[in-house]
Amino acid sequence: MTKDKIPTDQLITNIISGIEEVKGNKITILDLREIENTVCDYFIVCEGSSNTQVNAIVGSVQKIVSKTLKDKPWHIEGTENAEWILMDYVNVVVHVFQKHIREYYDIESLWGDAKITKIETSY
Repeated sequence: MTKDKIPTDQLITNIISGIEEVKGNKITILDLREIENTVCDYFIVCEGSSNTQVNAIVGSVQKIVSKTLKDKPWHIEGTENAEWILMDYVNVVVHVFQKHIREYYDIESLWGDAKITKIETSY
């Protein structure tokens, strides 16, 4: 299945499920569609408390998206040290950070013009 045949809202829902499955924290969706010259439509940002949890979040997202939508990321980078892993699903890019790295780069502020949605987690 090609990327343009998967509705973006389904992709986002499955990505969020993958993050929540392994208790990823502080999930935020940045809607970039109204901003000119962006590389994608959405960023999904979350954090894990360790290298192990960051890797687990990425693995969980890949598993759920693959199983449910038969899709896989076009590109993944950052798995070597697992402080900031980027998963590129073309129109949705997922950023999985360790807390201190997320605070340092603060990409939510860099994209301050984006419409930001915070996902409340129940754990």
